Amino acid sequence: MNGFFAELRTRKVYRVAVAYAVAGWAVIQFGDIVFPVWDLPTWTLRLVISFVLAGFPIALIFAWVFDVTPDGLRATAPLLAPREERPHRTRRNIAILVLVSVGFSAIAGLFLLPRAAAGRLEKSVAVLPFENFSDDKANAHFADGIQDDILTSLSKIGDLKVISRTSVMGYRGRAHNVRQIGKELGVATVLEGSVRRVGNRVRVNVQLINAETDEHIWAQDYDRDLTDVFAIQSDLAQKIAAELRAHISPEEKVQVSRPPTQNGEAYLAFVQAQNLHADVRDRQKLLQAEQLYQRAVQLDPDFALAYARLGHLQSWIYQTHDKTAPRKQRARELSERALALQPDLPEAHLALGYSYYYGERDYNRALAEFGVAQRGLPNDASVYMAIAAIQRRQGNWRECTANFEKAAQLSPKDAWILQNLGLTYEATRDYAAADRMYRRATEIEPETLAPHTLVMRLQIIWKGDLEASEAVLANLPPKAQAEREVMMGWVNLRVLQRRYHDAIALLDQLPREKVDAEPSLHEADLIYLGMLHQVNGDAAAARPVLEKARQQLQQKIAAMPDYAKLYGSLSHVLAYLGDTAGTVAAAERAMQLLPESVDAFDGPMIATMAAQAYATVGESDRAFALIEHLLAIPNGLSVPTLRLDPMWDPLRDDPRFEQLLVTHAPRP
Repeated sequence: MNGFFAELRTRKVYRVAVAYAVAGWAVIQFGDIVFPVWDLPTWTLRLVISFVLAGFPIALIFAWVFDVTPDGLRATAPLLAPREERPHRTRRNIAILVLVSVGFSAIAGLFLLPRAAAGRLEKSVAVLPFENFSDDKANAHFADGIQDDILTSLSKIGDLKVISRTSVMGYRGRAHNVRQIGKELGVATVLEGSVRRVGNRVRVNVQLINAETDEHIWAQDYDRDLTDVFAIQSDLAQKIAAELRAHISPEEKVQVSRPPTQNGEAYLAFVQAQNLHADVRDRQKLLQAEQLYQRAVQLDPDFALAYARLGHLQSWIYQTHDKTAPRKQRARELSERALALQPDLPEAHLALGYSYYYGERDYNRALAEFGVAQRGLPNDASVYMAIAAIQRRQGNWRECTANFEKAAQLSPKDAWILQNLGLTYEATRDYAAADRMYRRATEIEPETLAPHTLVMRLQIIWKGDLEASEAVLANLPPKAQAEREVMMGWVNLRVLQRRYHDAIALLDQLPREKVDAEPSLHEADLIYLGMLHQVNGDAAAARPVLEKARQQLQQKIAAMPDYAKLYGSLSHVLAYLGDTAGTVAAAERAMQLLPESVDAFDGPMIATMAAQAYATVGESDRAFALIEHLLAIPNGLSVPTLRLDPMWDPLRDDPRFEQLLVTHAPRP
């Protein structure tokens, strides 16, 4: 070994090692200081460290082999030794050098890389559901409220990335693998916590954890009165931001520090309402949430956030279930009341934006309110969803896709967002991307039927593949087969297969519970049943069903005269009853109420309904003009659908029909 160390000195390897170590340390320190200022992610510093460490053995080998002379690089002459020993000694010394230098780099890496990860965390956090340690299990709502308010406070800090409530709730009750959660949600830190409430005393325990190393960054215990619970949330939000070196503006500090109410009972009602409101597809839960929000504002008439949430809920119910003037007016009044109480409340601006959007279709005023909400809630996925939804209706497809994708980043485990992103891809005819989103949604919520039915429907729109569509439905569990959504999927499939008897039999077996809860389904069933009897050649069975549907639709139109879809449905009923003039009038009225220029997303659906009605009554020129347009625009018709749907059968003998199929056939 003496010969080895002597040769190191002769070849100046020691000098190169020291110089390289000093230069490498300087590079790492520069990155450690500057990269966070540039908002570069943690992995960039780790990459620099890895390159520096990997370069150390290379530098030493280079120094061993070459020497810098006035004449340039020259191979270093070996130490004198017997000729027969030189090859063996050279190989041995190089092997030792490689092993030593690689070992040194590995040891340095074990020291430096974890410190880089822990010392410069990315500004991102997921707040997992808090455990309820209270003896009274009814306090689970209270634990959810603590978690939700901490999350909301953090989401108001623009320098942080905060994962939405929907995406973290799936981890409730599961054994926590923090590293896996960090990867799945794309965050550097995870906040875990527990809540114990006894009377008016609350104990909250929290731990902030490095998601990459699974190491605790810090832990904190709070033991306070119930009235001080909001101070806990504010303190936590600011400590987390400080730990992640996130900047908090003075305006953000005010928002984070402001308690929503001083009334504990009103707060508990609000928390329960929030939990129910989260399930936007369940009408009964939404109605229960409405009652609880109302209770919250009755207990505290100055509870601005509760007014805002209730106004938001009223707009959603108006949009999806109850398009009546009183519901629309109530949404506006509640939103304005929230703003009167707290003019800078971002949730109130969000609620008012929805009243303009759903109630008035005033997109510009809605976007202005959503813009204010976005500045106050920079990490709220629902705000990006709201903006994207309007941009989609305006036909701004690129912008709307970007905002839906941003929402999906903030809430990567939210099936509702993924479905909307998928619908946007589908509208722009990016069917492969739509399929990926729908299938991701099925993985996140395997028990929810909507994503599965979207996958099933897409196979038809995209490829006209009835076998693939049937396979999706057939693979659903037996329990799901009895659900209305799945049964209607089978009905639609049997219609496309021209198995009308089977479709009629399935319609007769539909469960009535959802129809009773959602009366609009009744007319839809009647229309479908009447149509099927008609195309099946049984006009006598079709007529009374269609007459009943016409009567119910006309009653609804009297109550909701601006609802375009009702006129579209009426045009179909009148078409099958043989009323050509009535069909044309209803179809034209539907398109007047919701033209593509007003709504680029739903407008084509109304135009499709009109084209089908025109085809049924023999108005071929009107039908072909609409079909040609719908084949060329986003969210219009697809060629596979046109080939399969029996609604277009009256046009198939016209040469123009086949020409459209050829002209608009997808390119391979």
